[in-house]
Amino acid sequence: MSVHAPLTPKSVLRHRPLFSDKAIQAKPSVARASRASRSPQRTQEAVPPFICVRKTTLPYKKLRLSNIFVPLVSGMLVALLAVLLGQALLSWSATIWDDLHYGRPRTAQVDAFVGHEAGHTPSHFIVLNLHGHIEILELLGGDPTHTKLYLGPQIGGTEADLVPVTIQFVPSQRPQHPDMLVLFQGTQLRFHNVDGGFQVAAP
Repeated sequence: MSVHAPLTPKSVLRHRPLFSDKAIQAKPSVARASRASRSPQRTQEAVPPFICVRKTTLPYKKLRLSNIFVPLVSGMLVALLAVLLGQALLSWSATIWDDLHYGRPRTAQVDAFVGHEAGHTPSHFIVLNLHGHIEILELLGGDPTHTKLYLGPQIGGTEADLVPVTIQFVPSQRPQHPDMLVLFQGTQLRFHNVDGGFQVAAP
């Protein structure tokens, strides 16, 4: 049989510290140096993200403003072009309409009893816009050989020769002798029926 030596009680053992005094003194200095060296690195690494965010947000805002500005300007240009084309189309259609009704030069004709007739045939009137100047021919009813010419005013403005001119007859102070109204560009020019013909009324 083997005989084991008796174990020494732990209370008898000498206390031995795990770390020496030098290790204890050196440890805080190393730890402090490492903490001090790491703190600047953390602050330097935190700066670049803020700079990058500013650089990326500015072009984004400019892009959004341009996306709003370009369609707005394009819409205004399209609307202006549509208005100009509409005006040109209306002017062209009005000119075509006048060409069909009055021809070139602009001519209008009407028959009327004005008290100058030699029989029961009405007088025939022809109204001309000849190069912007108004001329009215009266062919007497029953005697067309006696034709009278009345001169009206000169029409001003561009394309004056394309302005339609018409006439109509209105009652006067003399029965069966109506006065003549010349109509053009919203203007009315009155000719009085006197002495077997027409005279321009005084302004």
